[in-house]
Formats: sequence, structure tokens, C-alpha cells
Amino acid sequence: MVSPHAGFMYSGDVAGAVYSKIEIPETIIILGPNHTGRGENVSVVTEGVWSMPMGDVAIDEELAKALCEETSLAKPNSTAHQFEHSIETQLPFLQYLRANFCIVPICLKKIDFSTCQKLSEGIVRALERTNKSALIIASSDMTHFESHKDAKEKDRKAIAKIEDRDALGLFNTVRQEQISMCGVNPATVMLLCSEKMGAKQAELIEYKTSGEVNGDKKRVVGYAGIIVS
Repeated sequence: MVSPHAGFMYSGDVAGAVYSKIEIPETIIILGPNHTGRGENVSVVTEGVWSMPMGDVAIDEELAKALCEETSLAKPNSTAHQFEHSIETQLPFLQYLRANFCIVPICLKKIDFSTCQKLSEGIVRALERTNKSALIIASSDMTHFESHKDAKEKDRKAIAKIEDRDALGLFNTVRQEQISMCGVNPATVMLLCSEKMGAKQAELIEYKTSGEVNGDKKRVVGYAGIIVS
């Protein structure tokens, strides 16, 4: 799935809409963009817990460590996550819907499509090796700081590629159309994983911009909630 990560007053409706449509499993892989530049290109938290207001969330240490062993791209690194919001903003929705679950948090810098492919292969191999199934969440906002009209037009192009489950098409469209979708790499990796795991369809659940919340449609951020199954 794709879920936004802005302030809840802006993107919470979209995130809530998409989370309400899915069954939350025990194991969840969350891919988020790296906004700070800290850490590795692919930074994975491999041990411990994340402390949240609604309680601690445990790391699936077996799966996280298996991922780092299956591909040298994935590095055990917590530095990238220390001041990053894109993954932790997903957790309250998950905690509301399920009492106990484990996560594998993966923070991505800007990487090329080949790296996305190799990382997706490592994720699938790690799941197979540990005999686990998982929900894979790509945390992403869409167009940033353009008009409501322009954001909707640009985001429609990116969303269409996700609906077509076209990972390469999404990756290229975002760059060619200069769409400031911060989580394009997480979404690309998620789509590549879903293809390997047998996904057959994708559905846009909700789309909004911040302008529909605060009334300022001159400079908005877009939010999309999408399920791939």
C-alpha cells in the first residue's frame, strides 16, 4: 500500500481511509524516504523497539537481519531514522487497528531503479527465508508546494502508473514530469515486491491535497492512499 506521512490534520483522512480497508498482519515492512540525508542509502533498523505514545512497537529482528544478509544494499543503521518522520507517522494507524505487530523500518535515500530492483529481490528472499508474509507500506506524499490544479494533474500521472502496477513507469514518470513525490523510491520498491508476490490489482482509495483542508489552493501538498493486492 501507499500511505501519506504529513501532519495528521492534513493527510490523516487519506491515511485513515486506506488503513481502514486492509487487514493488518503480524509483520509489516515500512519503506520511507530519507528527508534528512543521514545514514546509509538503505538504512534498516534491525533490533530494539520504537517508543510511541500508544506503546512500544517491536522490530522484527529475524526478518530485518535476514534482509541485510540477503542483500548488501541494506545496512543496519538507526541514524537515518532518528529525525525521520515518514515511517513513524504510519504507526498510530497500525496500533489503532492491531494490538501486536512487528515492523521492519527501511529508510531510503534517492536510489536508481536498478537498486530498487535489487532491494525488492532481497526483501522477497528474506520473507521466503524466514517463512513470513508481510504487509509492505510505502510512505509517501505526492506533489509538494504547487497549486491544487497542477498538483492534481501531476499526481494523476503518478497514481495511474501505480494503478497499472508499473514500477518502472512510475519511477520514470516522476522524474520526466518533475513530480515532487518524495516516496517514489519506496513506492517503486513496494510495487516490485508486490509483482514478485503475485499482486493482481491496485486501487486508489483516496486522494486529497492540503488545500482541501486549509483552503489555500495556491501552494499545496498532495496525498494518495492506494492498495495493491
